[in-house]
Amino acid sequence: MLSMTGFGKAECITDQKKISVEIKTLNSKQLDINVRMPGSLKSKELALRQLLNKSLNRGKVDCFLFIEKLNGEQSVKLDNEVIKSYYSNLKSISQELDNSDELMSTVMRLPNVIQIEKDEIQENEWQEIAHAISQAIEAVNAYRQEEGQQLKRDFEQRIHTISNLLKGVEKIEKDRIKRIQSSIGNQLQELKLSIDENRFEQEMIYYLEKLDITEEITRLGIHLNYFLEVMNEANSQGKKLGFISQEIGREINTIGSKANNADMQKLVVQMKDELEKIKEQLLNVL
Repeated sequence: MLSMTGFGKAECITDQKKISVEIKTLNSKQLDINVRMPGSLKSKELALRQLLNKSLNRGKVDCFLFIEKLNGEQSVKLDNEVIKSYYSNLKSISQELDNSDELMSTVMRLPNVIQIEKDEIQENEWQEIAHAISQAIEAVNAYRQEEGQQLKRDFEQRIHTISNLLKGVEKIEKDRIKRIQSSIGNQLQELKLSIDENRFEQEMIYYLEKLDITEEITRLGIHLNYFLEVMNEANSQGKKLGFISQEIGREINTIGSKANNADMQKLVVQMKDELEKIKEQLLNVL
């Protein structure tokens, strides 16, 4: 079982540059990838998304790439044509600036004179960066697995709690129908009404069948066992477990609606509470 919550980080050094990769994942119904990277790496964004898509499957994924120059220098370029144009125009309209040094100082402060050159990433550099990305993804999956095991232990405990509460329901069920039948009979005797015994027996059977929860108890037990079975499969099955939890909830609700017994209703409320906690945590399961 894997959680959709994860974090991974990795670094690599290539050509006097340190590249840092950070990946954070949160729960989401679908795979939602958000990438932030320097302009020099934009040509590799599709390849990066393919790496993330292949390994992370589902969840909200935020991936950040940072480049740090180890020598602290930036490649700059002077645009000679822009400088000549600025200089010529300023010289023609401002005869007062006889000092060429002052004129040149003015020109160098104007827009687009100095341009920072973008470092193009070479293919061999990208291979090292891709390796760092893969390491970050492995760290994310390790984090997801650890979180998933914690969720698994929590689910097992809560499913066993529901199962034990169901056993309590079964104990009450053994005497519940007899008590209901006896209560109805006593009330009729107190009213001293003349009744058709055959008709009374038919109506009683029909009424008690409506209150019978034997099938619901059986189905709920099957769903609980199936939940544990799916939870222990090789691949994480968050969506499937979500569907099973819905079926568990349906049976618990039906038992509650048919209970007609205060002690049984208390057990139903406790089962619902445990199931709601399971459903909340299932939103984080891959």
